[in-house]
Amino acid sequence: MNRVSLRVLLACVSVAAGLALASISTPGRAETTTSADTEIRSHASDRPNILWITIEDWSPDLSCYGTKGIQTPHVDKLAAEGVRYDRAFTTSPVCSTSRSAMMTGFHQNFIGAHQHRTTNKQPLPYGIRPVPHLFADAGYFTCLMSRKTDVNFLPDKKEELFQGNDWSEREADQPFFARITFGGTHRAWNRDPVRPIALEDVELPPYYPDTPFIRRDWANGLEQMQLVDREVGELLKRLDDEGLSDNTLVFFIGDHGRCHIRGKQFLYDEGTRIPMIMRWPGKVQPGQVNDDLVMSIDICATILEAAGIPEPVSLHGKSLFSDDIKQRQYVFAARDKMDAAHDAMRSIRSDRYKLILNLMPERAYCQFSRYKEECYPPLAELNVLNLEGKLTAEQAAFMAPNKPAIEMFDLRNDPHELHNLADDPKLAKVKSELLTELEKWRRDVIKDQGVSDEFRAVGIFPKTCPTSTVGQWVQENGDVYDFEKNGYPAWYPTRTLEEWRAVKALWEPYVFRDPDIKVARPSVPYTQKLSKKKNTK
Repeated sequence: MNRVSLRVLLACVSVAAGLALASISTPGRAETTTSADTEIRSHASDRPNILWITIEDWSPDLSCYGTKGIQTPHVDKLAAEGVRYDRAFTTSPVCSTSRSAMMTGFHQNFIGAHQHRTTNKQPLPYGIRPVPHLFADAGYFTCLMSRKTDVNFLPDKKEELFQGNDWSEREADQPFFARITFGGTHRAWNRDPVRPIALEDVELPPYYPDTPFIRRDWANGLEQMQLVDREVGELLKRLDDEGLSDNTLVFFIGDHGRCHIRGKQFLYDEGTRIPMIMRWPGKVQPGQVNDDLVMSIDICATILEAAGIPEPVSLHGKSLFSDDIKQRQYVFAARDKMDAAHDAMRSIRSDRYKLILNLMPERAYCQFSRYKEECYPPLAELNVLNLEGKLTAEQAAFMAPNKPAIEMFDLRNDPHELHNLADDPKLAKVKSELLTELEKWRRDVIKDQGVSDEFRAVGIFPKTCPTSTVGQWVQENGDVYDFEKNGYPAWYPTRTLEEWRAVKALWEPYVFRDPDIKVARPSVPYTQKLSKKKNTK
């Protein structure tokens, strides 16, 4: 097809989409309680640019969401100019799986991209194509303005998924689809010398012990988000300076919940609830706060609809402009392996209740994770206090050697998901309904493969850990066992009290460093990556 014919086709598609979208209104409630009035017009000459901003490993810990201590004026301004979604969720609580879903609009299990750090990646099934390819086919210039793609399917390289590195590379008047990730919130947690945050100004959730060590770590994370907020502000200013803001649909989102002990990698709201903000000047009424149940994969359907691009395969995500969102009763999420820490969980969340199905209840929440023991200072503090018997019952529950098969929470009365009501006879009907809907989703939507004996490592490892530290045994046996196939052993706890105290002591100078002083992150013993060796078992 020549260039003229392609333009004619795109014009027809866009005009048809414009007619279909002309009466769409944005769901939600405005701050003034008036409903939004959104009129969308789409023509070949003014199709919107799309800018999709992602921050890593971050919950809605922003001042516009009411978080104490932090100031994020640039993201707050973006929210004031558009819609802030108060109940937005990712489909998976870790980067590569959640990004695989967001790159396609489908749940990661459905496309075979659910195992974090997949080595044997496969092409997408069922005729599904990455969203950037759909935009490129429609005449958009596509670019990834940051480094990594981090998806568990093929193609997975930046140059295979996107056409360029910056929207400045596009042809004159060509609309762009640009994605960018700001990675600062991924546990580097640099301090902010411009606006340091005092320990007494932050508020900890009750599932973490209120100690100076954890408060300082928490405040450091908020300071890092303030640094990221300024990066976001610079990018939005560039849109203004180049005269692009009025015709650019902007999304701001976290890829999954905060990188904290009970957050990232788990299906509590701390791991799956994310910030989500949409701004589209002249099309979406500003100042809205929306409390619908929405998902990260809804962005894919929304931007395709806004650009007048048809879905070649019906997406799992739904347009935020559609009645499907208003009528949605549940959101779902799944967690599978994280590096070589094998576990499997599924969750369903309604307006009021959350149910988590633990498919491997025999394993501890805090089983050996090389990544978390290497990167999370509060994990040492929590382990020390747990082994000393100084945690509350609610805090100690997450440090148990195994998990309940089912967890269920009344989010209206227990927003921090502390009290498991799965065995409450008064909620037996609710539990049954949630389990039924969850099983239906597993069977009919994601085609869930469940958990094999090989994945559980049944009969693979010794009964107990031969060394005092699980990480040490893993380091010493990397050429004997196939940890990629069977995962790490489930032995717990992973270190002795004395060893955890030593790890905490390593972290203290780093956690309590001054805002304007550089302190190297410590090297935690037995958390190094294994060299690639041939396994014999």
